[in-house]
Amino acid sequence: HVQLVESGGGLVQPGGSLRLSCAASGSPFIFNAMGWYRQAPGKQRELVATINSGEHVNYGDSVKGRFTISRDIGENTVYLQMNSLKSEDTALYYCNADLMVHGGAEDIWGQGTQVTVSS
Repeated sequence: HVQLVESGGGLVQPGGSLRLSCAASGSPFIFNAMGWYRQAPGKQRELVATINSGEHVNYGDSVKGRFTISRDIGENTVYLQMNSLKSEDTALYYCNADLMVHGGAEDIWGQGTQVTVSS
């Protein structure tokens, strides 16, 4: 059993920055990919950014050039650096992991961390 623990959300003014963290722990696993998705009230969940085992990154169009995803292999942690935040970035941000656990593929979601961009 693998758990994802997210941290780093909060309230920030427009133009500000936040860094989200997502740490995977529990059973031994093989990393395929991890990433962040977000869901604003009344909207569908959307891709923010992903990173895979080959360090290939992918970003949603609305965050390109402002957000950066990275990972610390030793700490089993993925980070999302968010700069130049806008009010439309306000959402619940979910960490997602695509892992191999005990030989089986698992798609795991965190509980979500709230990001609010407001003056």
